[in-house]
Amino acid sequence: MNKWLLAAPVAGALGIAAGVGADKYLSAAGEAKQDLKPATTLPLTRVVLFNSGVGYFSRSGEVDGDARVDLTFPEADVNDLLKSMVLEDFSKTGRVSAVSYDSREPIARTLSSFAINLNGNPTFAGIVSQMRGERIEVAISATAANQPGKLTGTIVGVERQRVPASTATVEVEVLNMWCAEGMRAVKLSDIQSLRFSNPIIESEFRRALEVLAQSHDNQKKAIQLHFAGEGKRKVQVGYVIEAPIWKTSYRLLMNEKDKPYLQGWAVVENPTDEDWNGVKMALVSGRPISFKMDLYNPLYVDRPTVEPELFASLRPVTYRGDMSGRQVLNFSVGLFGSKGDEKVGPLVTMDDPVSGRSGATKTRLINPSQNAPDSTIMGGSGQGKVTNEWGLRGIDRHAVASAATAAALGDFFQYTIDHPVTLPRQKSALLPIVGKEIEGTRVSIYNANVQAKHPLLGLRFKNTSGAHLNQGPITVFEGSVYAGDTRVLDVQPNEERLLSYAIDLGTEVDPKAGAGAQKITSIKAVKGIVTTQTKVTEETTYKVVNRSQTDRTLLIEHPNRTAQQFKFVDTPKPVEDTPEVFRFQHALTAGEAKSFTVKEEKDIGHTLTLTSNSDDLIHYVVNLTEASPNLKRQLLEALQVKKQWDATLRELNQVATDLQRLSTDQDRIRKNLRETPKEAEVYATYLKKLSDQEKEIDALTAKQKALMADEFKAHKKYEDFLTNIND
Repeated sequence: MNKWLLAAPVAGALGIAAGVGADKYLSAAGEAKQDLKPATTLPLTRVVLFNSGVGYFSRSGEVDGDARVDLTFPEADVNDLLKSMVLEDFSKTGRVSAVSYDSREPIARTLSSFAINLNGNPTFAGIVSQMRGERIEVAISATAANQPGKLTGTIVGVERQRVPASTATVEVEVLNMWCAEGMRAVKLSDIQSLRFSNPIIESEFRRALEVLAQSHDNQKKAIQLHFAGEGKRKVQVGYVIEAPIWKTSYRLLMNEKDKPYLQGWAVVENPTDEDWNGVKMALVSGRPISFKMDLYNPLYVDRPTVEPELFASLRPVTYRGDMSGRQVLNFSVGLFGSKGDEKVGPLVTMDDPVSGRSGATKTRLINPSQNAPDSTIMGGSGQGKVTNEWGLRGIDRHAVASAATAAALGDFFQYTIDHPVTLPRQKSALLPIVGKEIEGTRVSIYNANVQAKHPLLGLRFKNTSGAHLNQGPITVFEGSVYAGDTRVLDVQPNEERLLSYAIDLGTEVDPKAGAGAQKITSIKAVKGIVTTQTKVTEETTYKVVNRSQTDRTLLIEHPNRTAQQFKFVDTPKPVEDTPEVFRFQHALTAGEAKSFTVKEEKDIGHTLTLTSNSDDLIHYVVNLTEASPNLKRQLLEALQVKKQWDATLRELNQVATDLQRLSTDQDRIRKNLRETPKEAEVYATYLKKLSDQEKEIDALTAKQKALMADEFKAHKKYEDFLTNIND
């Protein structure tokens, strides 16, 4: 039965503590323990890399009795460790006791917590003075005045004494000890070695020195894993920390006789300060959700202030709703190496672009046999080389075999490297993970937005490799010649995908857009609202000529305008459709020229509201040949009703004009009356004219009132008529 510990969730219960001094720790029962044994080493045995910026690292080994395992990590990884670390003890009698780790306290404060304080670069005398009362064993040199040998006793103190020298007296430091025969004084300069009898003090001293050594790298933190039990047994610790994503690159070999051959390489990196020696490696193609959380720094939660019940009522309660439901520098290629009669798998090692370290002549990378962990690959040894017209013979399909086993892993896909991997720190490596023939057909792919004149040479392939192909670049070879580069996104097993890698200069395409057409197909009126349907037709003609000496299969990519409600008419069905384009396939023999037309149409609806503001819209609808006789009749009747309203409105406007004229004339007469003497003959004339105009104004005002009522009725009658037009 495994005894295991999920580090972060049960930290409090099992005594996981930051900055536990010396080798003291708390057991699960809470008693104080002392770890008197040196730390056990757990080698790295397994690495799993993901595409989400993290990696799973597993360490396993054998411990004996109560044991401590010391690990160091960059400070940035501590939060991930606390979140993901899993410890296991595979013995029935063993158990995980505790996990302790360095705090963020300053080094001076940490050192002062030990029994021996090493702050301030203490002298020999200063260290011994701190341990007054402790039993010690000292070895005295043969040149000492005292008889050489070993003394055992208790430290009383250190004092400075003046002793005679050849010409004068000098001051020396003397250790005073209480021994079996009484007090003894020993010059510190005569002491060859000093040892504390108390193992706890020995452990405190050793631990303080370890902390002091680790402080030289301020970015590293120490983690101590404590296992309790009896006898030898296997233990394991696994954790997830930040790691570079693994990448893929492919080589695609095509010729006229054989199926396309796909070779895939995984690019993995070891950015750590630790060599990976014979580790089991797996590469997972998937993007699990991963995040960071601050579990290392002390966090404090704001607490609410509670007012006395006498002075405050309850606060309102709120509830949430239910929600169920690297750049590559120098590299060396070794296709096959050997150690004795053993064959070593293919690999490529590269300089690390971050550290700038160059690759060694010998690079240990992949070990195909667990019994030969020191197998080496000689870079540039010449084994497996093939040359072509430029010095390379091309790609041999069987020169590099896949070194990984691919398998589905739930919703993810995993490449398990078949042989243990050895990768020095700050190095990168290429591991062959795919080497399969795939099904494929040569095509020329035309897209006006990519290349306006020529299509691209390409391949429609089906992923029959049995593995998930992770996204990455592909270098294409035509026989023994480099043909171009391309890139592929993630491809599932048995999924078909297009690749393009060069411009097809032997084929030319000339797309021409037609004039297009618009035609109203129907008119309908409901309660004065006229709706028209217009059919819009657009067409594009692709003129194609194959000037090459070989037949072509041409794929024309036409924009997918389904979202704009376009549909094909009088056009062959496309062989493929994507959210961006439709693909039409055509066979072209050598020297052949042909045209291909894509015709699309869609219906557009327009809504026209008949209003009394203008009769232009009515005249427009009446003149449409698509309008029904019944609708035209109703609209013509509406125009007659509008004429009655227009006549009343014109008469009303004329009355208003006459009233405005009379009002202006009266103002002129009144001004003249003020300037004319009353005795003048014209004065009386002005009075009579003013009186006659008043009578005329009264008559026009009455007529205006009546006409306003008639105009309102005529306007309402017209609007009601328009509202009731239906067809």
